[in-house]
Amino acid sequence: MKRTAVINVVGLSESLLGPHTPRLNAFRQQGALCHIVPAFPAVTCTAQANYLTGLTPAGHGVVGNGWYHRELAEVQFWKQSNRLVGGTKLWEGLREAGSCASCAKLFWWFNMYSSADWSVTPRPLYLADGRKVLDIYAWPFSLRTDIKRDLGEFPFLAFWGPAAGRDTAQASADAASRWIAESAKWVERKFSPTLNLVYLPHLDYNLQRLGPQHPEIPKDLRRVDDIVGGLLDFFQQRSVQVVVLSEYGIGPVDTPIHLNRLFRQQGWLAVKDELGRESLDCGHCRVFAVADHQVAHVYLNDRSLEGDVRALLQKQPGVAELLGAVEKRAAGLEHPRAGDLIAVAGDRSWFTYYYWLDDRRAPDFARSVDIHRKPGYDPVELFLDPATPFIKAKIAWRLLQKRLGFRMLMDVVPLDASLVRGSHGRRPTRQEEWPLLLSARRDLLQQPSADSTGVFELLTKHVLE
Repeated sequence: MKRTAVINVVGLSESLLGPHTPRLNAFRQQGALCHIVPAFPAVTCTAQANYLTGLTPAGHGVVGNGWYHRELAEVQFWKQSNRLVGGTKLWEGLREAGSCASCAKLFWWFNMYSSADWSVTPRPLYLADGRKVLDIYAWPFSLRTDIKRDLGEFPFLAFWGPAAGRDTAQASADAASRWIAESAKWVERKFSPTLNLVYLPHLDYNLQRLGPQHPEIPKDLRRVDDIVGGLLDFFQQRSVQVVVLSEYGIGPVDTPIHLNRLFRQQGWLAVKDELGRESLDCGHCRVFAVADHQVAHVYLNDRSLEGDVRALLQKQPGVAELLGAVEKRAAGLEHPRAGDLIAVAGDRSWFTYYYWLDDRRAPDFARSVDIHRKPGYDPVELFLDPATPFIKAKIAWRLLQKRLGFRMLMDVVPLDASLVRGSHGRRPTRQEEWPLLLSARRDLLQQPSADSTGVFELLTKHVLE
């Protein structure tokens, strides 16, 4: 049994390796690179579930970063209970193989109530008076107090939102990834786990915000390369082998597609007035879409409309594919949580969750960072509204209101989806834009590519062989 650290560098693909990634390049030269046939959809929760169970969504049930819960008639994104993921997890399989393997999960998703020995994950405290206190969740409970005492508070605002991936007065652009890297070292020193799962999100932000060709991206590559290099040195000194992998590659986009607005124009959405703003009532919608980057799950509460929905989407510019029952089965997405139809965006397109037709009627959460309330993924949360004058003064005023105990709405996010310049979810045609796996174990990476479900076996072999 070989102790192993798995460093998940989000958004890394072979196309990004080059003069700005010397440590990653050197690690590749010492071992081998394996392209990962992307999970479908190629999004965080599905990719990680594929890697850690060896199953497709048909088996583990994670059909995206979120989905429509038919029994609740609610869309829920970014839920954290590991009990949502079916199948035997990687560390459980190691234990069943006869080893006494221990596991630390550091910011990988579905990190609550898992059978891993140590877990740390972002988790705000939602207080009864409406306040949201940024914090982490950890297991065992004492781990939260101990790790924050030694490393300081987790820089939550650098993990997601307009400040993520940007240098601010409060934190550096890579502060969240650096904190997570330090937490991996902290856990290794304290507990020496057999398997240490480490999540580094830094590349994810500007690749979506600015696009992969933007001149700022080399700076991000140098920063994450430096973080990975520090981890490589640290684990090597402690005789821990390292695997570097990623979940997806991010491609350039310039065309947002608003499926719910399209369905609304057909009279298929149920939208209700709530204090002058509009709320989507999914349970009464005849048809609606749950947007997740470049994939959208289309749910049909009225199955008689399937032919009409197909005809509408097949002629919609920017929709490249439409999957029904047969295609879902072939793609490994035949699961009750999946949409009745699944739309896949074209090469430079992506799907928004927007359903309102007048921005003045948009729900209050639309202009906020609110990943749980929005009925779809919203990368526009990475931006501050360029149309709002003195936006930083407005933020300061909102923070003062909060400190004084007043209710406030941090409504600083724009409603302009055209700002987004990078996305993922579909399978890129170029292998250089696929996710990758790097390892010094050339004997285990003899094939140039592996399916996303095959990562489970590769990681198992790293530990056991």
